[in-house]
Amino acid sequence: MTFHQPPHTYTGEVYLKVTDLEKLTAFYTEIIGFKVLSKETNRVSLTADGKQPLIVLEQPENIKPKEPRRTGLYHLALLLPTRADLGKAIKHFSRNQIQLGASDHLVSEALYLSDPDGNGIEIYRDRKPEEWEWHNDFVAMSTDPLDAQAIVAESGNEEWDGLPEGTVMGHVHLHVANLPETQAFYEALGFEVVTPYPQALFMSTGKYHHHIGLNTWNGAGAPSPSEDSAGLKAYTLVYPEQNTLGEAIKNIEALGGKVDKEDETFITKDPAGNGIVLRIHQ
Repeated sequence: MTFHQPPHTYTGEVYLKVTDLEKLTAFYTEIIGFKVLSKETNRVSLTADGKQPLIVLEQPENIKPKEPRRTGLYHLALLLPTRADLGKAIKHFSRNQIQLGASDHLVSEALYLSDPDGNGIEIYRDRKPEEWEWHNDFVAMSTDPLDAQAIVAESGNEEWDGLPEGTVMGHVHLHVANLPETQAFYEALGFEVVTPYPQALFMSTGKYHHHIGLNTWNGAGAPSPSEDSAGLKAYTLVYPEQNTLGEAIKNIEALGGKVDKEDETFITKDPAGNGIVLRIHQ
């Protein structure tokens, strides 16, 4: 998983505000395959490797259902280590009668589903980077039918046993209000566009196919959700070291953005109001 460790800046844990902590915890453990890392009254941290949280569920008081047609999370994307792992996931979802979408993106093979609050989830595996096709500075991506039978065959007789230890937060895809403004913000954070798409952009560091997806599919100028709406609270960007993080903070402040320090992390928001935790690789 070389795109999700230094020297790259990559996506880390995602924080979700949920309407029913018990119900969402059951979904993410029983269906998605996480383990509970820690549990408090209104907060549960979920892990794949038993050490690092990948999703943190929080149930605030007076939480309301996720508001439609707002900025926020389009999907969080869990990257599995192998194609066989994806095959085991397909068998597991099929047995549990989970409704799935599926696509071959040329760079990856992906499954799509939603949690009970309506948050999108992608579960995918990457093709080897040497198989990706680049045209100048843009990587070729598509939405082709998935060969699910071939993927399942890859898993042989192996059965799903939850998310494998090597699972990482591969990318985060966001609804935003204004693409050019949001592009400038993420460029200030150190990302570059690697694929333009209709009403969308895909950005990364280190020539990954994307660590961040941005789209205006909920409408250009879509409003931010209210504070008491279920959905994305924040997601994390992990920087390789202090200098790179410090440069990103300076760039955001130069754009007029606000960055607050909280313990060893920094908190900001993109122009669409999506919360971002900035921290250094541990």
